[in-house]
Amino acid sequence: MKELNKILNYTFQFNKEIGISIKALLMLLIVLILASFLLKYFEKFVKKRLQNEDENKFNTVFSFASWLLYIIIFLTTLNSLGVNVTAIFAASAALLIGVGLALQTFFQDIISGIFIILDQSVHVGDIIELDEKVGRVEEIKLRTTRAVTIDNRVLIIPNHKYLTNSLYNWTQNGTTTRETVSIGVAYGSDVQLVKELLLKAANEHPKVYQHPAPLVIFENFGDSSLDFKLIFTLDDSFQAQIPKSDLRFKIDELFREHQISIPFPQRDIHIIKQ
Repeated sequence: MKELNKILNYTFQFNKEIGISIKALLMLLIVLILASFLLKYFEKFVKKRLQNEDENKFNTVFSFASWLLYIIIFLTTLNSLGVNVTAIFAASAALLIGVGLALQTFFQDIISGIFIILDQSVHVGDIIELDEKVGRVEEIKLRTTRAVTIDNRVLIIPNHKYLTNSLYNWTQNGTTTRETVSIGVAYGSDVQLVKELLLKAANEHPKVYQHPAPLVIFENFGDSSLDFKLIFTLDDSFQAQIPKSDLRFKIDELFREHQISIPFPQRDIHIIKQ
């Protein structure tokens, strides 16, 4: 028994102020195992009462919170066992400062990820625009968000960008969006006929909604053209470039049939001879 007590009380002395015994290490291990068991039980208990979407959000937040809790338990247990935790921090102050600076952006991403999950500003399946890049959200993690662009490229977005940049959520109010196609016609064109042809092109496209109905706006008397804008509604803004291209082909065809020209900028050059 004396030998066992001697072994348990053996202390690993790192310096005059920092030392830890085998008994303290065993107690620390037991506390961490117990904490792990309780956290797993809590996780299962909560998941049984959550829907699938909420369960994914809970997993993300819980993974970060559990690691933070482990650190708190670790330090609290060491302190209660008589280990000089303050001395440990003092001895590694320079290292902790360096690590803190290196992980500054990392923790910004994590905090931003928690905000995104809690306020539900972005969901899986949403189409978002950030830094002039558009993508459909495929996965929201604690540090990054993964989206797929229109050309099927994977876009990895650090979550801190949501706090420092303007985010446009194209589908938060629903999957339908209002899209536009702008066009200019030559001066002297029949503007009523232009309006009719633009509406005809929109109404004949199978992906353009009839409610709300397409709309034509006479925007401006431009330098070289009369400027119009065709406004219409689509159900899939992520693929909006394809219907827009179809409409431009159709508009060009209709304009050719009715002799409506699309001008290009022209300039008159006057040469003064001396």
